[in-house]
This record gives sequence, structure tokens and C-alpha cells, in this order.
Amino acid sequence: MKTAVAIRHLGFEDLGTLAPLLVARGYTVRYLDAGSERLCTEAVAAADLLVVLGGPIGAFDEATYPFLADELNVVAQRLQYARPLLGICLGAQLIARALGADVASMGHKEIGFAPLMLTPAGEASPLAALGDVPVLHWHGDRFEIPVGAVRLAGTEACAHQAFAIGRHVLALQCHLEAEPQRIESWLIGHACELAQAGLDPRALRAEAHALQSALPSAARAVFAAWLDALESDDAADAAR
Repeated sequence: MKTAVAIRHLGFEDLGTLAPLLVARGYTVRYLDAGSERLCTEAVAAADLLVVLGGPIGAFDEATYPFLADELNVVAQRLQYARPLLGICLGAQLIARALGADVASMGHKEIGFAPLMLTPAGEASPLAALGDVPVLHWHGDRFEIPVGAVRLAGTEACAHQAFAIGRHVLALQCHLEAEPQRIESWLIGHACELAQAGLDPRALRAEAHALQSALPSAARAVFAAWLDALESDDAADAAR
């Protein structure tokens, strides 16, 4: 049976719409909670898929949060051996940093629902399944595109929203996995950040409600297309 390991930084920032897809495709899904569980293990190294999820700390904060050094090592190892890797928000920033790209504060927050603007490469990628459906953005840091990676998408507030390396690495600044019907957990968990940014939770709640059907459907299509590409590569490798 295939295994998927997800490194989690906050309880409510989980695999979301991706979880049932993985289970349906025969993956055993396991979470590791960063900061309280060991990340550098044989099980993580051997996983068929590693997903590094989002969190409210910076990808450059290992002096304050020492576990980030181990997390960067795990990501670097996956990259070195070209193993399937998905990074979301903080996870995407860690991938960029492990590849030598700059990660820094934007100087402002991008929080709310907005569509991605796809590059030509993005139009030919699994992200094309999104169409013009808005996705959730919730970050104040940004990454540069690593050497050798392909930029897939941006927004007006943040030009670098997604990049890929081959078909085995996908890095998303946005929270495509987030389920609109569970937005209340985000509004509670990030209440202080929303207040500091001067954002009204009621507006975000209304936006999420309007997208509770379209967004999960589009997100599933994106993740399904990416997993299809991974499985196609696995089948090709097995045939050689």
C-alpha cells in the first residue's frame, strides 16, 4: 500500500480536500505534527508522497523554532532524490528555501479569496482545472522562484503563487486544500492576525459560503490531475 506523510503545523491546517482523494487512490495517510514528533525518520524518507502543510511561522525562523532545520533537511532529501513532494504555503516556502531561493516578508498580508493568474506553463499544468474559481490566500511572506523551477501562477498581490519541478514537485503559496465549509476554524485560529490586518471575519465567512461547492470541486480536479501525473510516472518507471 502506498503511503502519504503530511507534516502539519496547525491542527486545522490539514490535508482538507486532498485527504479523501489520497485514501481513494490507496494511500495510507499519516500526519506528523511539527515540533512534537520526529521528522527525520526512515518512514518519512520512504513515503511515496510527502506533503508539507502551512503554518503561521516563517520558513526562515529556525533560530526561534529549531525543528525547522530538520524540516528543511527532510525537504532537501526529497528534492535530492526526486521524490514526490507537495508544499502548501509554509511548505512551498520551505521547498523554495531548500533550493536556494529567497523567502522574505512581503510587507503586507494577502488574506482572502481570489483567483490565480496562470502563466502559459500554468495553463498546461494541473492548475488549469481551477479555471477562474477563487482560492484561499493567507500569508504575509513570499518566495522567489528557484533556479530550475517553472512559475505557474501569481496574483496581483503576490506574483509568485506556484511553481513546479518536473511532475514530482508542486509548490503552492495559496491554500488550495482548504475546505470553505471549515472556514470557521481558520477565523478562530487566526483571529489575532485578522484583527491586526483590519479584516472582518464576516466578509471571509460570506466569501467561503459562496464557494462551498465550486472550490472543493475545482481543488479536487487539480489534485487529481497532479496525482494522475505522479502515477503515470510510477507506471513508466515500473515498465522500464
